[in-house]
Amino acid sequence: MITKLRIWAQKISSSFWFVPVVFVLAAVALATFLIAIDASIDLKLVGKWHLVFGSGASGARDLVTIVAGSMITVAGVVFSVTLVALSLTSTRYTPRVIRNFMHDRGTQAVLGIFLGIFTYCLIVLRTISDVNEEDFIPELAVLGGLILAIVGIAFLIYFIHHISISIQASNIIAAAARETIMTVDRLFPEELGEEDEKDMGDELRKSLMNQNWSVVTNRKTGYIVNIDINELLDLARKHKTVLRMERGIGEFVVEGTPLISLINHYDLNDKIRAELNSAYVIDRERMVENDAGFGIRQLVDIAMKALSPGINDTSTAVICVDYLSEILSRLASRRIMISHHMDHGKLLLITKGPTFDSLLTEAFGQIRQNCAGNVAIMIRILGAYQTIASQTVSQSRRRKVYAKVELIADLAERTIESSYDLARFKNRLARVSKALQNDF
Repeated sequence: MITKLRIWAQKISSSFWFVPVVFVLAAVALATFLIAIDASIDLKLVGKWHLVFGSGASGARDLVTIVAGSMITVAGVVFSVTLVALSLTSTRYTPRVIRNFMHDRGTQAVLGIFLGIFTYCLIVLRTISDVNEEDFIPELAVLGGLILAIVGIAFLIYFIHHISISIQASNIIAAAARETIMTVDRLFPEELGEEDEKDMGDELRKSLMNQNWSVVTNRKTGYIVNIDINELLDLARKHKTVLRMERGIGEFVVEGTPLISLINHYDLNDKIRAELNSAYVIDRERMVENDAGFGIRQLVDIAMKALSPGINDTSTAVICVDYLSEILSRLASRRIMISHHMDHGKLLLITKGPTFDSLLTEAFGQIRQNCAGNVAIMIRILGAYQTIASQTVSQSRRRKVYAKVELIADLAERTIESSYDLARFKNRLARVSKALQNDF
């Protein structure tokens, strides 16, 4: 339940309505508070500041009305500009980065400020009265409305600057990479030792192959966005069994297909199935918070869009490769997953998740397939491979990187037509190969 609430909170925080609603409620509270002070204390500001309050209640009403009308108009403009930016970004880069824009606190705050000022003015406006020849002007509240209008102008200037920067390719890519690196640091905090990653022993693997596995099917169609490992471990202890994941985070599952299996459990009832399904959070779209592969996928999509014939933007693709090299360099030195969880020497859970090789392929596989003949991209990928290999102490990981180098070398031989460009590539390939081969 706590995991599901955390996922729900993440989705709420990335919406366009939550922060504006908070600002509107704060504006209502502020207006009510200032009006209450004006009703209890006569500050006599009207007589002192004629230029601010104009001709009594009529002038104050006009001032607040103008501020309210201006703010709701500007709020509409801000919303329209934001939608245009989302549309252009989706078309120019990839729809996967739209969520990053919606999660942007700056845009949410600007929209909330203008809606909050509009609401504030409505509350203040209804209290201004000149009935029975007795004016009631909430002087402090009207002055607050004027100050908020100036604040709104400052936020409008900020929004124009912010939106013009946020739609630049380098900033979009850097933001996606930064979010992915934060996920990597949170999911894989343990440094990889000098030895290679270890898998289950052969004897344990063989013994598990001879066991009878009972399959628990999925009850909802969508993407797995989170799995509560601790809950699965508790269930394995409770039911004295071994669990094996059939699907991992980021995978798409269809209702009624295998989700998780358990060993030698002949009393597999609906309650146990419900308990196991409750450990999984399934949604309509992937979320980068628990899925480093999805963060990598965003950068790959941007690079592939840039390499498409209709756009042909090599510079943007190069930026993507550079940031992918940063992410994979971080992963190269981390222990990515624990494939089996033990409790006092007893196996409880076999997990399914990403490996270094799968993430390396995810990062550069499709870019390599779509950069045929593009010397700049191929040389950049070679440099990325060299950087990634230099960040790990694992011999097996270096071999995996070297295998990818051989793939791109084969692509270059087949697709680079210019002898000069091919010579440039081979020169860089020789340096990278020498650096990698010296490590094993």
